[in-house]
Order: sequence, then C-alpha cells, then structure tokens
Amino acid sequence: MKKVAALLMVVGIVFIGLGAYQLYSIKLAEKEALIEAQELLARSYEDPQKDVIFKPDTGDSVGILHIEKIDAAIPIVEGTDPDELESGVGHMSQTAWPGENDQILLSGHRDTVFRRLGEVEVGDIITIELPYGTFDYVMTDSIIVSADDTSIIGSTAPNEELVISTCYPFRYIGPAPDRYVIYAVPVDES
Repeated sequence: MKKVAALLMVVGIVFIGLGAYQLYSIKLAEKEALIEAQELLARSYEDPQKDVIFKPDTGDSVGILHIEKIDAAIPIVEGTDPDELESGVGHMSQTAWPGENDQILLSGHRDTVFRRLGEVEVGDIITIELPYGTFDYVMTDSIIVSADDTSIIGSTAPNEELVISTCYPFRYIGPAPDRYVIYAVPVDES
C-alpha cells in the first residue's frame, strides 16, 4: 500500500511539474511576442508607411491589444491555431483588420492572456495598436455561446465591429464547453 501511495505522489508531482513548465513556456512565448510587437511598432513610428497593404504572415507578432480596465497589454499574433495562441491573442485571418469596416475577431486562452476578461464591462475602452495606427473600441455587449457555435463569425460590413472570444467558464478545468464573447465598436460610432 505504501508503494502505491508513493507512486501516486510521484505521478502527482510529475503532473504539477509539467503544468508549471507549460505555463512558464506560454508566459515566455507571450513575453517574446510582446517584445517583437513593441519593436515592430517602434519601427513603424520612426518610418510610417501608411500606403503599405497590411497582410502579416501566420505566426507574426503584429500589434498590441490594450485593455486598460484589466491592465492588459497583450501581443496580437496572426492566426488562431494553438501555436499562435500560446504567444498571445490570435487574429482570425479570415476576418478584417481595424479600419477595414468589417468584423475583426481576436481569440485567446482564458487561463493565460484572458484570465481577467470577465471583468471588462459595457462602456470600457479596448485599444488595438498596429503599425499603421491605433484604434479605440468601446465594449457594447457580451454573450456566452456553445463552443461549437460559429454564428459569431461573419461579415458586419460596412460596419466595423471588434469581437473578442475566449473559452468559458473562466475557472473551468479541462476543455471548456462554452465561449465568452465581447462585442465592441469604434469609439467614434458608439
């Protein structure tokens, strides 16, 4: 019986160690992506190129998502696959970018970059900083949908709309059954 108890303790310690290592790796990747985004933005301020078409490659750090309410400065990475989401908030490549007058969809993990997203309320300002400009949005609504509900994705042209999604419930252990979705519109349209 003592051997079984000792084995279970060792297995538990291994799982805790793996979890800690994974969290550390994600935080390190997020920090590196934020530094890349800050360097990109610094270069764009020194040499603005307003006429260049903005088409980043998958995995590129392209900007920073600022949510003042939760004191967040999160790197924005092109793509929403697991590799990209480990570095920050992912931009769904099939959606628009700020200034394109259509839907912009950003997604991130609830247990890393969006740990406090539930604290953001209607009326709070969300800012996207990209090499070609800074864009302010005001939160207008939030909903909870099933994890397999893709109805939140779709064109809103000619109206620009920022959609931010993450898994829900926030403190759920394992694959979450739902998604928490925030809607925001450009500040000048609110």
